[in-house]
Amino acid sequence: MKTLSKLVSTSSISLLVITSPVLISGSHKKMDFTSSANAVAATYHTHISTNNIPNSNLNTVAVSAVATEKKVDYAVTAAEKKAFEVKMVIKEAGDMYGAMKLNKSGLNQKAFEYAWRGYHNLVKNGTLAKTSVLSICDFTQSSRRKRLYVIDVKNMKLLYNTYVSHGMNSGVEYATTFSNKAESFKTSLGFYVTSKTYVGRNGLSLKIEGLEKGYNNLAKKRGIVIHGADYIGADYLKNNGEMGRSLGCTAIPTQMNAKIIKSIKNGSAFFIYHPTKKYLTESTVING
Repeated sequence: MKTLSKLVSTSSISLLVITSPVLISGSHKKMDFTSSANAVAATYHTHISTNNIPNSNLNTVAVSAVATEKKVDYAVTAAEKKAFEVKMVIKEAGDMYGAMKLNKSGLNQKAFEYAWRGYHNLVKNGTLAKTSVLSICDFTQSSRRKRLYVIDVKNMKLLYNTYVSHGMNSGVEYATTFSNKAESFKTSLGFYVTSKTYVGRNGLSLKIEGLEKGYNNLAKKRGIVIHGADYIGADYLKNNGEMGRSLGCTAIPTQMNAKIIKSIKNGSAFFIYHPTKKYLTESTVING
């Protein structure tokens, strides 16, 4: 199997889309533009004559129709290329998921698949300054589970797997509702890009910027960050019977905080996943 570094650095998916023999040889029907022009001319001749339109304009009408057909043909080709690209990215995600044995860590395969699709598009668009790591919060899981995954993309290695909080108004054990609104005290779904660190009331913290309008683009204004908290972790769960929750931030165990922040800061992808159909359908990053 190729290493992921090669897959990313060589833009393998784009290469497949461009050079695939399936697309080049024509899985869609090519149009005969010459015969189309003649057909259009014949069709419009009577109409033109009846309406006293000079025959000298006939070629213009035909050429315009041919141009329209070319646009349709291009659109079909672009759609097929996009579908093929998505198919290949999903296959790549499945291969990685199996090779890394991420099922044993509890990571939902769909969560990884959508994370990889979004990551692929962010890399392709040049959004990420740091492409070596991908972080996934899998909110299909209970807060009692270690549901934060930091993946070394280059070496196909799971760097960290630990607990992570959701917003207090998103649910108790499970996160079920989400919001982009200020003072909602809910988690915001979707893709973020990590930014700079600072030291605040929760100690070392990491700023993140939401990339998806309507879902998390107000995170920065809301003060949503990644920080350590003593209400997250095995000891807190054991002593309190349930995991603590935040005001909307993604809080992680204090003892893991510095290591994780150091590995993901300054421009990496951070994804909060939940199988909310509306989000998955409308996500500009996943479907970009």
